[in-house]
Amino acid sequence: MKTTTHGDYLTKVTRLWVVNMYLVREEDGLTLIDTGFSGGRQGIIEAAAKVGRPIRRITLTHAHADHAGSLDDLRQALPDAELVLPARTAEFLSGNTSLLPDEPQVPLSGSFIAAEAKADRTVRPGDRLGSLRVVAAPGHSPDQVAFFDERDGTLIAGDAFQTLGGFAVSGVMRWRFPFTAQATWHLPTAVQSARALAALNPRRLAVGHGSLLNNPGQAITAGIDEAEEKIHAQAQTA
Repeated sequence: MKTTTHGDYLTKVTRLWVVNMYLVREEDGLTLIDTGFSGGRQGIIEAAAKVGRPIRRITLTHAHADHAGSLDDLRQALPDAELVLPARTAEFLSGNTSLLPDEPQVPLSGSFIAAEAKADRTVRPGDRLGSLRVVAAPGHSPDQVAFFDERDGTLIAGDAFQTLGGFAVSGVMRWRFPFTAQATWHLPTAVQSARALAALNPRRLAVGHGSLLNNPGQAITAGIDEAEEKIHAQAQTA
């Protein structure tokens, strides 16, 4: 796995050139955000060793296989690490992927997994996980959240956006990397989340697939405009 450091607190861990996980430095150690595909346990542990701090907490942005696939293996390897899951993601990992009555009744997309690991505690949007604020970010999936580090303005956004193959809001196709769009549940909800995330005025954007982006405001605005044009075009042809 490739590791790169960004600012004082963030290390990006990339597997197979396309899947990102993140280690966030805290005073007591590291918070791991996302675990990637299955088979990534040893690489993640080695990445943390390079940083020189233990993994104290594990969390996820959502329950797709490319973000949660190594969760059970890491839980076994790091039994002392606290597993803190977004409440909806914990439900999805338990096998309950039912939509809520107030959500768009659109079939799910992407590969959701079930996991044996059970959360030590759950969090909801507005809660804090160390230095990170949990922010609702549904659209790519119903359970997706982002994490905002208020110390330096880093937004770890899961698949709310992609930069691999070109910047896009989740659900807008980039043919050089089409998988984020193909696995998106509901584009209009993704756009609403993109607007809410943009309102945080992040200074650094970290995504599940692709490079980090500093000062991402202009790119996010352009991505939202493009996504809204796509929604309008779809409505015109419906």
